[in-house]
Amino acid sequence: MKYYLAVDIGASSGRLILGHVNKGKIVCEEMHRFENRLYEQDGHLCWDYQKLFDEICVGMRKCKLQNKVPVSMSIDTWGVDFVLLDGNDQVIGQTVGYRDQRNIGMDEELLKYISQEELYARTGIQKAVFNTIYQLLAVKKEHPEYLAKAKTMLMTPEYFDFLFTGRKMCEYTIASTTQLLNAASKTWDTLLIEKLGLNRDMFLPITMPGTKVGNLREELKNYVGYDCEIIQAAAHDTGSAVMAVPVYNSSDVVYISSGTWSLMGVELEKPDLSEESRRRNFTNEGGYDYRFRYLKNIMGLWMIQSVRRETGNKYSFAQLCELAIQEDKYPGRVDINDNRFLAPENMTEEITAALVEQGIRAPKNIGELATCIYQSLAESYASTVLEIESMTGKKYDSIHIVGGGCNADYLNELTAKATKKTIYAGPSEATAIGNLLSQMIHYCEFENLTEARRAVHDSFDVKIIKA
Repeated sequence: MKYYLAVDIGASSGRLILGHVNKGKIVCEEMHRFENRLYEQDGHLCWDYQKLFDEICVGMRKCKLQNKVPVSMSIDTWGVDFVLLDGNDQVIGQTVGYRDQRNIGMDEELLKYISQEELYARTGIQKAVFNTIYQLLAVKKEHPEYLAKAKTMLMTPEYFDFLFTGRKMCEYTIASTTQLLNAASKTWDTLLIEKLGLNRDMFLPITMPGTKVGNLREELKNYVGYDCEIIQAAAHDTGSAVMAVPVYNSSDVVYISSGTWSLMGVELEKPDLSEESRRRNFTNEGGYDYRFRYLKNIMGLWMIQSVRRETGNKYSFAQLCELAIQEDKYPGRVDINDNRFLAPENMTEEITAALVEQGIRAPKNIGELATCIYQSLAESYASTVLEIESMTGKKYDSIHIVGGGCNADYLNELTAKATKKTIYAGPSEATAIGNLLSQMIHYCEFENLTEARRAVHDSFDVKIIKA
């Protein structure tokens, strides 16, 4: 039996999921789970990549202890964040995260080099001040010496691939989140890179999910107790999650990859680079086999995750849903995508302030706060699906929700009611499953993505919530 190991690290947690195929069905087993969060270092919000690397190794060793050694491993993470390496392959500066304040004002800085209209026509990526392109401008402004020293830029999952194999490669889906990839050519936009005054040589050639990176470095083989191949996943976690949407015809379905962020969209064969698409703030992220994930980034469960932390994790997410149901008559709503909620010092206070500014009574308890978040999120889904239908010229009968957020039954019911569409919820570990699919297709367990998606459909339970 062949085992495959998916390393799936999101902005709030990470997990290692072991998978295999049994009689055409995919079987998954969680091997290790750990927390991930930004921490403050010298005035910046940073990631602890060493801790994350160590956690991956812990999970790999657990496979050995259970005598379930994987033939391969793939790593996916959140998008847009990166490291710069010098000529000795050492990280330059801090590992700053996308929620850091250094990005403020970089949208205005970018206009000195290129208009938003031309940028979108070239890249197809929505304006978001945390995109890699803005982060690089922040580095250029704050620490130009870093860019002068940089020989290589690696996105987060590629950096982990490098730590395990010693090989530096650049994967398509994660590269598309930089807003430096040309949507038409599907390669780095050299003209754009030159306009920004960046070193073209630090951007590596683009490779596709399913490409072999290499085998474990010798010291890591000894540490974890075995060798395995590192295969590129759809390294952007949403890219992997969309692979696992359990449908036969992906062009006929709206999906929501629901987690810290909610990514809501459809899968297209060609990008929509129109001015109307830009004006509506849609994005054309790269997908498996050069598909395009035409979607909107919605703030997602970040707000409820933050509020939960501010209670000292006193409540489970299921309990928060129950408390929200008890207070579902509370009328307060907020713009879920307002940048004020991206990284506030205190989410509870920020939501309360936003409500009071509208003349709405402040929430009296955690239930009213939770219902405000969940109902605001459902209303955002409803308005977004109407925009998707307008842009694609198609009417969709259902929405498939995958990822951890699909377990929020209250939110699913609100979404069905707000959108007037049937909701299919599951699988919850879609990102890890999609990660496994890249490996399984590489090893010919499935012939192609269509066949792999059929296996997902047959392997995992999906809840149905009628409108």
